[in-house]
Amino acid sequence: MTTLRYTKTHEWLQLNEHDMTIGITAHAQALLGDMVFVELPTIGKRVEAGEEIAVVESVKAASDVYAPISGVVVAVNALVTENPAIVNTDPYGDGWLFRIEASNPEECNELLTDEQYHQAIAKDH
Repeated sequence: MTTLRYTKTHEWLQLNEHDMTIGITAHAQALLGDMVFVELPTIGKRVEAGEEIAVVESVKAASDVYAPISGVVVAVNALVTENPAIVNTDPYGDGWLFRIEASNPEECNELLTDEQYHQAIAKDH
């Protein structure tokens, strides 16, 4: 079982051994609709938790993606720039957006657990 953490702005973070994989949640992609464009950060970019780092555009709207954790971008998923629909079909798998090497892994403790995230989005409906 993979360990995912979530932000209130609908990003997910998977805790890996050396870096953190980040994408947008199934809830977020469902709200946005069919993805048509993804703009990813550059490798080597330093970010702070909560900072705008990427943009996803759908047929409905453009939405900023925020860094759930501080660190350095170490990888981006070129596949989603070539085929943004992957974010819709597999948001937790092939639809990941980027990876960050965390400068302060303790920040993960401030993110929502699966249960907390699902309770939060249930309150929104």
